[in-house]
Amino acid sequence: MHPIPFRPAERDFIANPYPAYEELRAGGRIHHYPPTGQWLIPHHADVRALLRDRRLGRTYQHRFTHAEFGRTPPPPAHEPFHTLNDGGMLDLEPPDHTRIRRLVSQAFNPRTVERLAPTVRRLAARLVDDFRAAGGGDLVAEVAEPLPVAVIAEILGIPDADRHLLRPWSAAICGMYELDPGEETAARAVRASVEFTAYLRELIAERRKKPGLDDLISALIAAHDEEAESDGEGESAALRRLTEQEMISTCVLLLNAGHEATVNTTANGWYALLRNPAQLAALRSDPDVLLPTAIEELMRYDTPLQLFERWVLEDIEFAGQTLPRGSEVALLFGSANRDPARFADPDVLDLTRADNPHISFGAGIHYCLGAPLARLELLASFGELLRKAPRMRLASEPEWGPGFVIRGLKELRVEC
Repeated sequence: MHPIPFRPAERDFIANPYPAYEELRAGGRIHHYPPTGQWLIPHHADVRALLRDRRLGRTYQHRFTHAEFGRTPPPPAHEPFHTLNDGGMLDLEPPDHTRIRRLVSQAFNPRTVERLAPTVRRLAARLVDDFRAAGGGDLVAEVAEPLPVAVIAEILGIPDADRHLLRPWSAAICGMYELDPGEETAARAVRASVEFTAYLRELIAERRKKPGLDDLISALIAAHDEEAESDGEGESAALRRLTEQEMISTCVLLLNAGHEATVNTTANGWYALLRNPAQLAALRSDPDVLLPTAIEELMRYDTPLQLFERWVLEDIEFAGQTLPRGSEVALLFGSANRDPARFADPDVLDLTRADNPHISFGAGIHYCLGAPLARLELLASFGELLRKAPRMRLASEPEWGPGFVIRGLKELRVEC
């Protein structure tokens, strides 16, 4: 039996996992990956179906203890990271997921996002103006990172003077989402979790004394207090409001999810465009028409989130294989988005692709809450660069970062 072509720790694989995905799809619907004990799912239809299957979950702790589920608890030294991470709705299941998502969703519905549009466009225009005036530079550090960080900080109500802290904290925490993070990665994530938690606890205390006008932290505090006043401290009130830890975890999740994917979609997308000059020329010639489908195609073509995990909460039969309770599946988004059973010529970048049900935002109850905001940011930054830097070109070949699950370029140096 030949080993499967899945080597997420190797730099060559990270740089181009797509040939390996093609082999995985050709080899079947499910593959066991011994280093992590996970079951890899490479096909679009299967990934989409399992994202909606309620027999699988992002967590199991709402139903089982670690021992009951056959899993070893995380080391005590990692506790600050897990306390922070496990309180966010991405790693919760109903009813807690439903309660938190309902409270937060108003900040990300299309009407609210549209009100943010002038701010997003103004920020994008300023960043691109500065970038063009400098003759280019690192697109990741100068445009891709600052825009979504500034936007999510604006939504949360993070003071301008503190916003430089956010990206380093986020990068350290997100290192733990890789398949086999080492102790050094874990130590950085724990340190960032402690610092970020302390910062947000202090900010929440300040907002309780002096609420902001329209920031999400103030809104969550107000919703919490209104429920407590209207219903008392009974069970019904507790079911409709956030604890302080949930508030902190939610803010961190919104920062991490609200910019990591957008940063990497921007950089990966521009790298794809610069390697496909005919497509870039067509986009530059008619951006108003092509840009909306182009954004979707760039998210499909080189998705920043390559893998999403789910726990098997009860025994299931899948593709002739029994997956017992306690198993873990790894849904390969990058492979699903290149599946020829769903996409015509999937390895071709086609900015006019209209039939494009990519799963870069997920599916089911955990579908990305910030998808409308992410699209707005991408349309704004790509649009500004297309208009104001029409001769932008690669200055040097970029290097991929070390992460596979969250996959992106270290930098993207260009000349304008």
